[in-house]
Amino acid sequence: MKVVAIGGSPRLQGHTNYLIDQALNELASRGVETEKIVLNEHKIGFCQAHLNCASFSECQQKDDACWILEKFRQADGVIIASPVYFGSISAQIKAFMDRSFFIYMHGKRPQAKCAGLIAVAGRGGAEETLKELRKFVRAPDIKVFTIAGYSGRPDADPKNQVELIKQAKDMGRQMADALLGEAVRT
Repeated sequence: MKVVAIGGSPRLQGHTNYLIDQALNELASRGVETEKIVLNEHKIGFCQAHLNCASFSECQQKDDACWILEKFRQADGVIIASPVYFGSISAQIKAFMDRSFFIYMHGKRPQAKCAGLIAVAGRGGAEETLKELRKFVRAPDIKVFTIAGYSGRPDADPKNQVELIKQAKDMGRQMADALLGEAVRT
């Protein structure tokens, strides 16, 4: 079992990345393989909306989105996390979501059995952000776990967010239970 986390925050030491780490640590402690990909550390171009996208055997953009989308697609579980910028998802997450159009045009659906969605806002917009993230991981049988967090000031220490940390660890535990319970049944 493997969970791939996609982080959409440019702040490597910020709240969003810290919460991803808490969930992944919990998953790993339960024997689930994990991988974290921070989008801001990679080159991901904007979707170019090729009208004949489905006719190409591979995406015409040669950047990191292709291999990241493949890891996303093959993961047993995914975590998608975004800070809230201007009331919704970050630009990094939006670009990644748009680029997933290629895999869907080629009938390559993600196989995740569960998803953890994390939205961290300074003031408002966390629920709206989760709504956007839910659209991205839609699947008939997927179990979705969410955190809508409010972190206060962006420069506040994420380690002081006791309730958010507890929620992230709970998310990791719930995802592990969902995945490992699935493995026992198959």
